[in-house]
Amino acid sequence: MKQRIIKIVSLFVIVLGTNAQAQTFNNLFKTKDRQDHLEDFDLQKFSWGFYLAGNNFDYKMVLNPTFGMDGNKNLVDSKATYSFGAGLIGKMRLNEFFDLRIEPGLHFVQRDLTFNTFDHVNNLYPGGYPLPDGTYTDVITNPDITHTNKSVKSTYLDVPILLEIHGDRWYNSRPYAAAGINYLMNLQSNETSEGDNSVNTFRTTTHNFGWSAEIGIQFYFSRFKLTPAIRGTFFTNNELVQDKATTPPYWTPAISTMQTRAFMFVLKFE
Repeated sequence: MKQRIIKIVSLFVIVLGTNAQAQTFNNLFKTKDRQDHLEDFDLQKFSWGFYLAGNNFDYKMVLNPTFGMDGNKNLVDSKATYSFGAGLIGKMRLNEFFDLRIEPGLHFVQRDLTFNTFDHVNNLYPGGYPLPDGTYTDVITNPDITHTNKSVKSTYLDVPILLEIHGDRWYNSRPYAAAGINYLMNLQSNETSEGDNSVNTFRTTTHNFGWSAEIGIQFYFSRFKLTPAIRGTFFTNNELVQDKATTPPYWTPAISTMQTRAFMFVLKFE
């Protein structure tokens, strides 16, 4: 009898506790009293907006084993820098769970490259690098900072096309993920420049391609939708334009491939 009473009391306590928790949850979040914002916003066939981005751009490099490496030591370093960007949003609703987005924007970028290749190359070719015509390139024995450090400035016109998949809306928020392809035009590439690193001009490709992946949460307010998101963008082509054949192999010959990788914190307003 005593054990039966204990069981009944325990069951009563559990039911009472569960009811109290549910009541506390409803009071805390007031789900019954809250108003849904922009209920018909996502039913539009087309919508638009703009975004601001805080960026971190870097180069992923594969170094040439002859000029860019001394044993297992890398002789070229890339330093990532923080930058900003902004752009527009155009969105087309496909169905209840999928949207197609295009988000053209501009990203202003600077990356710093350091070349520690001079002693290594000079040891390989103390009389200068041999050219096909029988002459030799000049040897730089005491490089100054303009020779060893290159600030690579880029302005990317980024045009991503993304397929977005989102979950069900919970009150005034909705999670989503997106992925797609990018076309990126570097407006400061110097690709067609006649100068190269011998006159402190670092050249990269103008037309580039890549892919992006993104996750975020959409928040609905009374007049607009705010979306904080994290995006990764990865170039698929080699951006490096090689120096002229008459330029010593201190710089671009040390790099086999060079591709941008970027991580962005994006704030979208629709």
